[in-house]
Amino acid sequence: MIYNPLGRTGLNVSVVGFGASPLGNVFGEIDINEGQRAVDTAIDKGINYFDVAPFYGLTLAETRLGQYLKGKREHIILATKVCRYGWTLEDYDASPERMYQSVDESLKRLQTDRIDVLQIHDVEFGNPDYIIAETLPALIKLKEQGKIRFAGITGYPLQILKTIAETGLVDTILTWAHYNLMNTTMDQVLTPFTREEGIGLINASPLHCRVLTDKGAPDWHSASKEILDIGMKGVDWGRKTGLDIADLAMQFALDHPYVATTLVGMSKTEHVQSNLKWVGVKPDPAALKEVLKIIEPVKDLNWVEGRLENNDSGSINTKSNK
Repeated sequence: MIYNPLGRTGLNVSVVGFGASPLGNVFGEIDINEGQRAVDTAIDKGINYFDVAPFYGLTLAETRLGQYLKGKREHIILATKVCRYGWTLEDYDASPERMYQSVDESLKRLQTDRIDVLQIHDVEFGNPDYIIAETLPALIKLKEQGKIRFAGITGYPLQILKTIAETGLVDTILTWAHYNLMNTTMDQVLTPFTREEGIGLINASPLHCRVLTDKGAPDWHSASKEILDIGMKGVDWGRKTGLDIADLAMQFALDHPYVATTLVGMSKTEHVQSNLKWVGVKPDPAALKEVLKIIEPVKDLNWVEGRLENNDSGSINTKSNK
């Protein structure tokens, strides 16, 4: 395993992070016992960063992860989230009162007395001015109380993450689907900023939320049909050449020189083993060139998440035409 500093936190995190959303059946029903084996294998193999949220499976992922971590909590760095509790804008609550309640609920589900990294979940669903004025200070209060160690934010659009982090109150930033074979715009906005500020940078969805896999994107994916179709062309290329594009995608993401940890959704032992075999392995330049040629028509295209006004310019609202 390779470990990287998580910004200025003093924590060293595994280059592969355990994305626990699949434990909440986000990508389909899982085998409960196999989920336990996946967590055990990940810890045994050196994965020490686990990321979850109340939103994943509407508390199911947190509940299961808490059960799976019995007797192993001290071996890992545990991150969860607040504010997002459902699929709609109305399900988003960034108030300090709800945050305090949510943290206590998460502590019970996760069967722990502290959260290492508490993150404001998907900030694009909220009002950034309110988050800066009310939510972030509440996060700092939770640090002072000892319930959490570090404060973070997560989201899809890049600029809003940067704007909120410019307050100086943020220890980590997690962005998803913005550094992988299909999209590398994270490097245009967040990478230079986080390096300068000493903020821990977390990359999620190196497979573009399953677009770059044989199974394809889940029904809830917000990408345009064009993006999904091009992703499938890349998968087909892999089948013809005998190279799994998901493997290439993992190699590409894990090779980033500054990202502290790359979160990958896992619920099976085979997921853990497959992801770990690419630690420290650079992608084949010839194969990478071929895949990037296929992806070029949709390279760096974004879609809309959360409130329209919180999204980066050029993002396409695809939810009405899917």
